Amino acid sequence: MKSGVPAGIVAALGLTQIIGYGTLYYSFSILAPAMARDLGLTVEQVFGVFSASLLVGGLSAPLVGGWMDRFGAATIMTFGSAVSALALLLCAWSPSTAVFAIAIVLLEVASSMVQYQAAFAALVEIRPKAASRSITYLTLIGGFASTIFWPIAASLGEFLSWREIYIAYALLNLLVCLPLHRWIMRSRTPAAIESSGLNRDDHRRASRTGKAARHASCLVGLCLTGVHTFRDTDAYGPMLGAIGFGAAAVMIGSLFGPSQVLSRLINMTFGANLLPPMLAALSATLIVASVVVLGLSGTWLPGAVVFAICLGLGSGVNSIAQGSLPLWLFGSVGYGAITGRMAAARLAAGAMAPFVFSVLMERFGTDVALLANACLGAVGMGAFLAVALAAKRRPDALTL
Repeated sequence: MKSGVPAGIVAALGLTQIIGYGTLYYSFSILAPAMARDLGLTVEQVFGVFSASLLVGGLSAPLVGGWMDRFGAATIMTFGSAVSALALLLCAWSPSTAVFAIAIVLLEVASSMVQYQAAFAALVEIRPKAASRSITYLTLIGGFASTIFWPIAASLGEFLSWREIYIAYALLNLLVCLPLHRWIMRSRTPAAIESSGLNRDDHRRASRTGKAARHASCLVGLCLTGVHTFRDTDAYGPMLGAIGFGAAAVMIGSLFGPSQVLSRLINMTFGANLLPPMLAALSATLIVASVVVLGLSGTWLPGAVVFAICLGLGSGVNSIAQGSLPLWLFGSVGYGAITGRMAAARLAAGAMAPFVFSVLMERFGTDVALLANACLGAVGMGAFLAVALAAKRRPDALTL
């Protein structure tokens, strides 16, 4: 990454993203049944607690983003690694449902301090002019989190309790992620900050779009939120079973992770000249196409395979757009606060998506649920294109 973010920093962040997403997010669905049995709850109640934690995490995201702008993203990530370890230990110890719920909420708050929102902000701080490319590399590495941690959680579950697994996960965050985040924090010398690209043009752009950013970032956040609701594989799992795929649903779902990585690899190789708004629109298009294919193909297995691949491709591209689009629209100044507001909208909708999706399926059928998702994605596509055209015409057009 010549003239970009040092490769060592991108690699270190990539490793912490794999551990962060693997221990704080992806393993939960594997361990949830064991948690439910241990705590005397139903699996639905355990996922209900998780959905509530997503909502709280969304509410905390703007505050965390402001801290990143004030203290530095790497500093917040270092502190967040300690909070992650503490939350995992609290969850492992939890003697009651109330303590368990508090621990899960704390886990989600910690996630906003160590996952993509924070990692993207760290890259922007180090090299604003090269951050978009570095974000692509980072998401390529981070895309292996589910591929690595789903089987790890399943294998460990055969001879360890979920509490013991969470203790091991806490040690990973404490002994691997925290030192790496601290190293990144200490590597940002005053000279590196001065040469990172925060020049007069960035400050003029920030001043010019300061008020517009507060409005336009909400719109972009809602667009990303609309796409995010499609990407909830926990919602699509029951749907594939309801359609009639049975055990094949697991095989279909296994295509999602590799497709995510493939889309990021393709973008890294061929997408250097593709503007972030077009990247976001492409993501929405792929996800809408996946839903349409599934709705039309019914129980035809090749159609479900195309669905999983398109969904994974769109999701992979969307992760890149989440980091590069606000940087393209608003510049690097105040990046943490802007992405925090976007994350708040995205996570709030993500918390509601599985519930709304399941209600639509139960009351109106799978076809109506798919149609509703397709319409929402189409709105997201149009909004992405509208933002791109507004920004291209004149900066003041962002004031909505």
